[in-house]
Amino acid sequence: MVSEDEASGKAAAIFADIKATKGLSFVPNFWRVLATNPDHLELVWTNLKTLMHPETVGRQSPLDPLTREIIALAVSATNGCAYCTNSHTAAVRKLGLDTEGLGEVMAIVGLFNTTNTLADGYQVQPDVLPPLD
Repeated sequence: MVSEDEASGKAAAIFADIKATKGLSFVPNFWRVLATNPDHLELVWTNLKTLMHPETVGRQSPLDPLTREIIALAVSATNGCAYCTNSHTAAVRKLGLDTEGLGEVMAIVGLFNTTNTLADGYQVQPDVLPPLD
């Protein structure tokens, strides 16, 4: 991990941007690990910033911030990433999702992990298709 004190050049600039964009007083461990390769840090941060904080890059998302974080939480929980699950749980709580709402999100995540597994296991052929625009 690259500490904030050791960061220089590109990594230091990105660390400052992460703290400013996310309103944090520290750089989370995930970003400090990626800083071991500043080009990779830049790539991942640019993608995350563009999708999760679109207003900072002059983009308007059709999804509100809470919806984006709920999606991130659902994927993180499904992928079994404790680091990301904790991070995105903190984010949804900060955005106003209460304990009951969090429970609802996790219930839906669990439900669809189950139904997806069943559909795949039984090799159910899709019959409800989205419209083609």
